[in-house]
Amino acid sequence: MAWDRSSILVFATFALSLVNLSVAIAKTPCHFPAVFNFGDSNSDTGGLSAAFGQAPPPNGMSYFGHPAGRYCDGRLVIDFLAESLGLPYLSAFLDSLGTNFTHGANFATAGSTIRPQNTTLRQSGFSPISLNVQYYEFHDFHLRSQVLRKRGGVYETLLPKEEDFSNALYTFDIGQNDLTSGYFSNMTVDEVKAYVPDVLDQFQTIIKDISDIGGRYFWIHNTGPVGCLPYVMERIPVLAGQIDRYGCASPFNEVAQFFNQGLRNTVEQLRKDLPHAAITYVDVYSVKYSLISQGRKHGFNQTLRTCCGHGGKYNYNKKLGCGGKVHTHGKDVLVAAPCKDPSSHVNWDGVHFTEGANRYIFEHIVDGSFSDPPNPLNMACHRN
Repeated sequence: MAWDRSSILVFATFALSLVNLSVAIAKTPCHFPAVFNFGDSNSDTGGLSAAFGQAPPPNGMSYFGHPAGRYCDGRLVIDFLAESLGLPYLSAFLDSLGTNFTHGANFATAGSTIRPQNTTLRQSGFSPISLNVQYYEFHDFHLRSQVLRKRGGVYETLLPKEEDFSNALYTFDIGQNDLTSGYFSNMTVDEVKAYVPDVLDQFQTIIKDISDIGGRYFWIHNTGPVGCLPYVMERIPVLAGQIDRYGCASPFNEVAQFFNQGLRNTVEQLRKDLPHAAITYVDVYSVKYSLISQGRKHGFNQTLRTCCGHGGKYNYNKKLGCGGKVHTHGKDVLVAAPCKDPSSHVNWDGVHFTEGANRYIFEHIVDGSFSDPPNPLNMACHRN
């Protein structure tokens, strides 16, 4: 059969429309019925508070109006993520009061590390609930939730369906404490860098373990610029020449970037090992550093100095943290009080970001601009 030019053009147009249709179908928005989160205080919505005592006032003041298990004046990035997906805020797995796990659970606890620590929380400030323990909790939750759900009644309304585990988004924000724990143990930056490969090997194992029981969609944050956090800069002095033009300690940020490159390589290997999984690597480091270095342009008047604290160059004192009181003349007096407008600060308490900063971070990562692959959050079920 002879083809004339018009026939070829019609056929080519039809073929192209089929290609576009297939791409559109492949890129339809994902439906995540649940989120299961693993991490540290950057995403803890009540885990450490349930186990070791509630995060005290004025935490929670800006949004919840009271302490809500978060080391922040309001919401965290994970809260904005849940909102964006149309899900309720995640209940902490360790919190037995008023919790609802229908749409996921949060296994993160403040102070957690990837690699287990050989110290107690009181000794070091780092949580005993390291990432492997969070995985054990999740594994147990996965099994027992389905046994309980079969009882019907209230259990069906408070626990996720079996199929939700394979359709859920698994989110991770952990690694910062693995670096700072070394610094606080008087290790040099080179000594900390030396154990990063082991930390990442353990992280990789957990991802594979979750995949083995049905996890398919992973959203992984890298670690932020720890050299810009007062609790690091106050405790570990560096030379004047090691401070960058924005006031951050370069040696610690360089190690964070070293960790992040290793994490990125780990994710690339995981994609080869788990070809069925969609794994998104999210560069929150760049967003956070941009916020700190250009904060005033984005409406933040204070980028390094904490909102809630007391004393020193950064309004931070490790012995008298946010909400801290001193006993004088027979009564407790609040000394480490919050600033009048937390939304004008990037840093809340010397360690954690304010709700305003968390909102900024989420708004800049949700569209995929800092992701690899560059898929927005609602497309994170797609592999590329």
